[in-house]
Amino acid sequence: MQRQHASITDAAYGQRRSEIGALSAGLTPDDPIPLVEYTDWEHEVWRLVCADLAVRHRVDAAAPYLQAAEELAVPLDHVPQLRDVSGRLASMSGFRLQSAAALVPLKEFCGSLANSVFRSTQYLRHPRSPLYSEDPDMLHDLVGHGIALANTRFAHLYRLAGEAAARVQSADALQFIGKVFWFTLECGVVREHGERKAYGATLVSSYGELDHFRSAAFLPLDIESLVDIEYDISTYQPLLFEADSLDQVEDVLGAFWGSCDDESIAALLDRRSRRVGSRH
Repeated sequence: MQRQHASITDAAYGQRRSEIGALSAGLTPDDPIPLVEYTDWEHEVWRLVCADLAVRHRVDAAAPYLQAAEELAVPLDHVPQLRDVSGRLASMSGFRLQSAAALVPLKEFCGSLANSVFRSTQYLRHPRSPLYSEDPDMLHDLVGHGIALANTRFAHLYRLAGEAAARVQSADALQFIGKVFWFTLECGVVREHGERKAYGATLVSSYGELDHFRSAAFLPLDIESLVDIEYDISTYQPLLFEADSLDQVEDVLGAFWGSCDDESIAALLDRRSRRVGSRH
């Protein structure tokens, strides 16, 4: 793969991302998703990643994700048009996709979720590293989040996260909501028949993450435990939170996102400060 695309320099790749992103610049939510004429190397990256992930998903992905993938039927042999996937998704869970020129700020991203809209990129990761991307690309957004959103249970949790983010005013509260989102809908793990299975979008959209996630340390899914955890989104996660079932994921996240506000999150963070202070 690297030899095949050696002529694509970093500068050329950056220009291609900028060209695709520019198609969505300034669009309103009511504007149609722009069509992209993808190149041969982009289709090849899509085929390579999807073929490898399809094999890993049968072993490592949670059953609700696998069922959603089958029903949404995102093409595996070519880059789909975001507009087409959005239409199918809307008929399944009420969510629709909106193209994004680049990474969307957390408040804006979550605000869209509250309105059943997921902001997706349309560009692909660098062809020299097809199996992992440090920042979101269309493979992450569609194979990870888009497929999950075809499941009505996951879609409900995404909406709750968006509504919670829309309620809070403080930066600390928003960041904590984002942290909960990261360790669940991005990097969540659930047990099925005694085995750990991935459902988080970051895990299921990355061959590298799926190859690594079982070697992480695991803690039971618990909102208060998340307060003390730091994380780095640019590397494989050394610590993950697991739930006993999707029912438990819904119960824990539903209870938190369904009722949290600035005051309740501040109380959580304050308890952490007191714990840290008592150690010194």
